[in-house]
Amino acid sequence: MKSAPIIKIIIKRFRSFPTATLVFDNPLFVVGRNGSGKSNLSDVFSFVSEAMSSPLQAVFDRRGGIGAVRNRSSGQQSFPPNLGLAFEFGPINGIAGGRFAFEVKALPNYGYRIVHEQCLVRMKDGARWWFDRSEKWKSNVEGLTPALEPSALALPLVGGDERFAPIFKVLGAMRVYSIEPSKLREMQDPDSGVALKPDGSNSASVLQELLRGAGAAATKAEINRILESIVPATNAVSPKKHGNKLSMSFSQEWGEKKKLTFDAFNMSDGTLRSLGLIMAVFQKPSPSVLVIEEPEATIHPGALGAVLDLIRKAAKTMQVVVTTHSPELLDAKWITDVNLRIVSWQEGASHLLPPSEATRQAMRQHLMGAGELMRSNALHADELFSDANELRDGNLFEHLA
Repeated sequence: MKSAPIIKIIIKRFRSFPTATLVFDNPLFVVGRNGSGKSNLSDVFSFVSEAMSSPLQAVFDRRGGIGAVRNRSSGQQSFPPNLGLAFEFGPINGIAGGRFAFEVKALPNYGYRIVHEQCLVRMKDGARWWFDRSEKWKSNVEGLTPALEPSALALPLVGGDERFAPIFKVLGAMRVYSIEPSKLREMQDPDSGVALKPDGSNSASVLQELLRGAGAAATKAEINRILESIVPATNAVSPKKHGNKLSMSFSQEWGEKKKLTFDAFNMSDGTLRSLGLIMAVFQKPSPSVLVIEEPEATIHPGALGAVLDLIRKAAKTMQVVVTTHSPELLDAKWITDVNLRIVSWQEGASHLLPPSEATRQAMRQHLMGAGELMRSNALHADELFSDANELRDGNLFEHLA
């Protein structure tokens, strides 16, 4: 598996999480009951990725404003404490590591301002490049003085600088997918096909782009092989033009020269969701972090082994996070306790925890796998207020001067 470019995320008062720390393995499976907060955790990745290419105000507005994003469980006051996120990085794109963090304060009339933002890049030769923006702008990069609005993040403005570009690019290339089969069934407006939309609604364009140029034949063969392993007898898919629209055509073959061709609107939800997952993994350029929400939905349990193979393939070239509540998906023997995180709803808030000691021991001693533990209602999280979990909750910012 590829080492994870992001090694840790610290969450402070974001959506249903008052505080949480996500320490990565690759791939990582996040489990939890319905309504526990798994989708809110996924939104951390979407929120920050969107903030690298869109004004932060627009990112908040897509979610109903800052009032819908900030966590309110920590108090009943009109303006709860500031929300914040911090990302810690390992070696990526020629740098030894780094960190990016920001904190946002809510203001009256749905306003907000950035109260603190910080980016640190550690070079392999020992050099450190950073900026720290709170009451004043500070940086050890000479001449780096962007014109900042109180409501705008600085990293998207300075991300073109070669020193900060590796972190900017990783954050901007994070992708979250919750594939909606109905969107793949519709006629689609063509686009560049270089980035799959979160619901998979431009899958035909992504497929068309993948089947162009050098290596297209090998890519097509591999896509068709994986599709058939998930959906038996469905052994080919191709883009299909309808005037100024695009759709997809699926082929089924059996016996001797027996073949049927179906348009996307004839295909099952499971087939279309499977294709959307394949497009998420194969799209070019690849995401830095690929988050897949509940890939097991509408897919037959017997096909989940092939879905897991697809996840393992993805983890060789990118960082993968999967949210699920399917014991069948967790039956794979290669999934260990280090691949698991548990989201639970306790005391009016979401909490993100590693498996309990009993769960870890059961898995390490091969007494029960993750899927078996979930079926028997024995897949438990660590204690919420244990000493170890207190230590996991880190600070958003470092002292850089």
